[in-house]
Amino acid sequence: MPVCRTCKDEVDELVSVKAEGRRIKVCEDCAERLAEEAEIAEMSESAMQDMMGYKGRR
Repeated sequence: MPVCRTCKDEVDELVSVKAEGRRIKVCEDCAERLAEEAEIAEMSESAMQDMMGYKGRR
């Protein structure tokens, strides 16, 4: 049985996702959570750039 690197649970299948600049294999639940965290981080970065008047993209 494969083991998720995030929650350390045994799962039937692992999904490869890109998190923090590298690819990791995690279970589907952790993959969804990581995707939500990335979306929130992107939205907060965008809001901060809007407040500071930043016009370009990095």
